[in-house]
Amino acid sequence: MQGAGALKPGDAARNVVMLLDHTVLNRYWDASDTPRDESYLEDVTTAKQVPGRAPNEVYRDLRAAAESGWDFSSRWFGDNMTLATIRTTSIIPVDLNSLMFHLETTIARGCGEARDFGCVAQFIGHAAKRAVGINKYLWNDKGYYGDYDWRLAKPRDNVSAAALYPLFAGAAWPERAHRTARAVEAQLLKPGGLATTTYTTTQQWDAPNGWAPLHWIAIEGLKRYGRSELSQPIGMRFLADVKNVYAKQQKLVEKYVVEGAGTGGGGGGEYPLQDGFGWTNGVTLKLLDLYGE
Repeated sequence: MQGAGALKPGDAARNVVMLLDHTVLNRYWDASDTPRDESYLEDVTTAKQVPGRAPNEVYRDLRAAAESGWDFSSRWFGDNMTLATIRTTSIIPVDLNSLMFHLETTIARGCGEARDFGCVAQFIGHAAKRAVGINKYLWNDKGYYGDYDWRLAKPRDNVSAAALYPLFAGAAWPERAHRTARAVEAQLLKPGGLATTTYTTTQQWDAPNGWAPLHWIAIEGLKRYGRSELSQPIGMRFLADVKNVYAKQQKLVEKYVVEGAGTGGGGGGEYPLQDGFGWTNGVTLKLLDLYGE
């Protein structure tokens, strides 16, 4: 990975972090430390709310959160509630590293089909080391997979739908997969599907919103570890939510409210709710195949 070779323990370069025991994992990062072009005024306003911090640090953390796709979420906030406390580049995300594990194992399989066994060994080695890192640093002793703050050297105590990415990728240890399933069921499963996090903020990647791709990751990950008794209600509840909005508005939307009196199209974030929507369309079609009447 670019920058990994020159790293020292406890340091980071670009998207790569080396922890004190020489474990190498990835973070979200951005090469620019200026306000986002599309949200210039908003970013400047956010940076002004933290006068004790260099604005360029805030801008990079905002950009890194946008790179994650979870823009924005309590996952990246120091206080779990306020955008001005954003610290994305200090966090090693469980979803990113699970997807990197999936990529490494996929490359290894492709190399095997090409009979490039040196490449197979290389990427199996990368994946094996990452799986160890995931299960050492991205496991919370409270009973779920989650993010890790490498600068504070401690896990982030916030359950999110990202907890199921190690199951989706096959990086989870079986006993931990089952414990994570129980935590997700207890804390995130709502009448309309999975809440994105346990925190209700003004951000779109938090409660009470639920997102189609996160539901698909959850369903496939739980099925992979034999937890169909949980994957099915997750899928059926979200499908019912999508159907309910469609019956009222004759459209599918980007995100959905999964709990409370306002169950329907989701809100929050920096822009109005979008109609469509590619990932909602695709996941809904798959859920209709699995659980439709």
